[in-house]
Amino acid sequence: MIEEKKVRNFWLEVLLCSTFVFSVLYGISNILQLGVLDMFDPIGQALGDTEFTDITFSKIRKDPEIDTNILIINTGLLSSEEVGEQIRNISRFKPKVIAIDVFYNCPEGFTDSINCPIAYDTLRERPLGEAIANAGNVVMVTKLLQSDSLYNKYGGDIDIYDSLEHTLEILRPGAYEGYANLETDAEHQEDLKSCRRFNPRMMVNGKEELAFSVRAAMIFDSVKTKRFLARDNPVEVINYRGNIIDIHGASEYAGRYFTLDWYQALDTNQFVAGLIKDKIVLMGFLGENFDDTSWDDKFFTPLNKKFAGKSRPDMYGLVVHANIISMILNEDYITETEDWIEYAIAFVVCMLNVALFFYIMRKIPLWFDGLSILIQFVQIIFLLLLMVYFFHWFHIKLNLTATLGALAVVGTGFELYNSLVKQIWTLYLGKYLTRYLNILGSLSREISIKRHKD
Repeated sequence: MIEEKKVRNFWLEVLLCSTFVFSVLYGISNILQLGVLDMFDPIGQALGDTEFTDITFSKIRKDPEIDTNILIINTGLLSSEEVGEQIRNISRFKPKVIAIDVFYNCPEGFTDSINCPIAYDTLRERPLGEAIANAGNVVMVTKLLQSDSLYNKYGGDIDIYDSLEHTLEILRPGAYEGYANLETDAEHQEDLKSCRRFNPRMMVNGKEELAFSVRAAMIFDSVKTKRFLARDNPVEVINYRGNIIDIHGASEYAGRYFTLDWYQALDTNQFVAGLIKDKIVLMGFLGENFDDTSWDDKFFTPLNKKFAGKSRPDMYGLVVHANIISMILNEDYITETEDWIEYAIAFVVCMLNVALFFYIMRKIPLWFDGLSILIQFVQIIFLLLLMVYFFHWFHIKLNLTATLGALAVVGTGFELYNSLVKQIWTLYLGKYLTRYLNILGSLSREISIKRHKD
């Protein structure tokens, strides 16, 4: 009976100490989110856009094969008439779907003939519209938008949309549409952007809209795409396959998609029918040409050769869409663990460490400082490797950030608990609790005596 009470008291103390450690971790995370220490943490800022599992994409896995289902064409700075000529040349060889990631519309808020001549010079856009209509199975791009009222209501900090930006109506009769928005950490389009995830579908005013890449995949293979959507994940991690030709060497696994530069797509002698027939053709901006060093519509991805402290974005948005399509058609998905699993693992690991520290402190107190630091260090290294290889072997993104944070502070938190919190509890709060329990005990005895007399 006495042993059972000791064990119960031991685990109660472990629970209290672990709760204190998590309170410390919560306080530190809130302070860091305020950014008040950013000026003292240049390393943290450099690594802020890095996830440890990026190493799997850029350093560990085998070289992926070329995806022969997809051809990517650069539209460069071509006029709409010239893009129409590209489409006519391509559609002649019967692709299964053509997806065009280019907007042809007016700048937001401008509809006059000076700022938006495209809306009035419809004759100039007619060749492109006819090329799109004649090609069939064309996907045009849209953009998810928030109205002013919705933006003011939520401050813009929420993934709820109530409108779409379309390309000109004259260009899209009979065409499919899909939104090109990608999930990034950037506040503005001009900011440097990291892209690891995307939203497969979104509700806009009660209507389901598919992402640009998902819509193209649906036309190509509806069975596989419906299986992908049946996962019913609001956000999916992109399983990057590779990049297009990269003469600047910013990306791992370059040349995993067949490509045509703008001038090649204008000349049918520059490509063969086998590149196009029954394939997915993606058209969009890949720079002025393949030698261009422009960062327009370019993202940091896990394939960046500098997975930490990135300096040069490595992938155009159109190629990100190609990687999403490859993931869907190859059914090579990534599963991301839920938040509650992350915190449950963190708390269990924290409790086990606290229990071990109590044992060491009672049995071999002289060794506590050295052993506790060594135990924390070994576990952090092990968990970092576990995250990387679990992702590599099983395609499961195991988020152990909270666990790593708990391990980083558990030693200090444990010592604070024993030297400060426990003493305050014993000297001050314990007195009041004991007095309170004594009062309750006296009242209970008086009530019992009174009932006995009655």
